[in-house]
Amino acid sequence: MSTALDVASAVLLIAGAVFCLLASVGVLRFPDAVGRQHAAAKAQTLGLLLILLGAALQNAPRYAVPLALVALFQLLTIPVTGQIVGRTAYRTSALAEESLTEDALARRLPPEERRPGQDD
Repeated sequence: MSTALDVASAVLLIAGAVFCLLASVGVLRFPDAVGRQHAAAKAQTLGLLLILLGAALQNAPRYAVPLALVALFQLLTIPVTGQIVGRTAYRTSALAEESLTEDALARRLPPEERRPGQDD
């Protein structure tokens, strides 16, 4: 049983580290703020959750609650942070126009809060 637990933990830790590495590569390689934010939010969160699960398998059960709280706080704060970063990038025109398939935010924002140079 211990060997199976060690193997499962090692697989989860390595997979989490790979996702974190891919997130950092995405942050460096994507062309605009929205793409970078997507890489940072999605892949980094999944990587962290896999690492926390792998760590939980290796530690005593009394550490499960703090690890679960870290996971819960990450799952609660990452979407909010992503929303703020995305709106800020939109309002300051820090995103590539060709990356937008539909500009749904233009209908929701008052004209004074829209991106500079955007038509009604």
